[in-house]
Amino acid sequence: MLDIKLIRENPKIIEENLKKRGDEEKLKLLKELIENDKKYRRFLQELQDLRHKRNVISKEISELKKQSKDVSKKIKEAENIPEKIEKIEKETKKLKEKINSALLRIPNILHESVPVGKDESDNVEIRKWGEPPKFDFEPKSHLEILKNLGMIDVESAAKVSGNAFYYLKGHVVLLDLALQRFALEFLMKKGFQIIEPPLMINKKSYEGMIGDPFDFAEASYKIEGEELYLIPTAEYPLGSMFTDKIFNKSELPLRLCGVSACFRKEVGTHGKYSKGLFRVHHFNKVEQFIFCLPEESWDFLEELQKNSEELYQKLGLHYRVVSICSGDISAKAAKAYDIEVWMADGKYRESGSNSNCTDYQARRLNIRYREKEGQAPIGFVHTLNNTALATSRTMIAIIEQYQQRDGTVLIPKVLWPYMNGIKKLEKLD
Repeated sequence: MLDIKLIRENPKIIEENLKKRGDEEKLKLLKELIENDKKYRRFLQELQDLRHKRNVISKEISELKKQSKDVSKKIKEAENIPEKIEKIEKETKKLKEKINSALLRIPNILHESVPVGKDESDNVEIRKWGEPPKFDFEPKSHLEILKNLGMIDVESAAKVSGNAFYYLKGHVVLLDLALQRFALEFLMKKGFQIIEPPLMINKKSYEGMIGDPFDFAEASYKIEGEELYLIPTAEYPLGSMFTDKIFNKSELPLRLCGVSACFRKEVGTHGKYSKGLFRVHHFNKVEQFIFCLPEESWDFLEELQKNSEELYQKLGLHYRVVSICSGDISAKAAKAYDIEVWMADGKYRESGSNSNCTDYQARRLNIRYREKEGQAPIGFVHTLNNTALATSRTMIAIIEQYQQRDGTVLIPKVLWPYMNGIKKLEKLD
């Protein structure tokens, strides 16, 4: 969340940021927040004055008693103070809750380089890598290819679990695992510590990592009868594992690599591409996450981007990079890139994202840094997250870009060491 001092002292900055994001609802929320904060501070002052007055009168009564003087007037003067204090304390508590709720919903400040736009159609292409494959036949979608190979069963999954679930079968399962091993070994060499996180986190951790907490209630799977939620990405348990932590400068940057299953309801996606493995409720992902000093975060955004692109390049996949515009970027991000892979219908679609969340998440989770052990904290760390590989969407790109006329799919050479000698996906006897 944002620093309340920034909102008090520079409300115009927040207002302009919300206008860039095209968020009219949040402009109203900001206005209410500012008014409630003014009332809150006024009530705090009144409380301070009343408590001071109560203390003064108590001392005066004590002095009068020592002098055997009449204290009835002073006692009468003091009798209504506790009631007034209690009433203002209740109002102050209500205001504080409203302020905290609003702070959780006000999005991060966008970096000046973020393109201004309304939605994903205004995202700006930065570069492309490679060329689309040239086929001498009509290319098929990954779903059609996998069905023909007998390697996916969405019908049975629909009966067992519902829509947007799937069974993977045969060698495509090895392909999923191979992508995970490939990405993990690559990132280990880059200095990342591998972590397999818990697949469920509590509400406080979830709210600390997400942008607007109103979103996650609809988008996330809750465990019935418990304050636990299935994770949508390893980013959430990786970031929140250091809640209330004070890092020494010498411990930063901290590079983490999470490998996990991910779970998403994918609500609000009506009309978007959702064929096969593209938009599903359960998938596997390798995630990059960095805690760093504020002055270093923009360099690390580019480092993470370079890492993820290198993975796609080693796989020989054609993709493009877009800078996410102000109307499409998430609430927690100050700047974000997407990698979009080329698919057989000629369209580019998102396969992974890369975000600098500055101190937005760290402030919520109280993750700070200091010069060295024993010294007071200087400020909040910055956090960055990046999809190294979401295996479902990376498999889509491999299957559609490496498909052959006979319906088989070649496996990128870098994955051969993880495939038990299998070099192509083909129908098993």
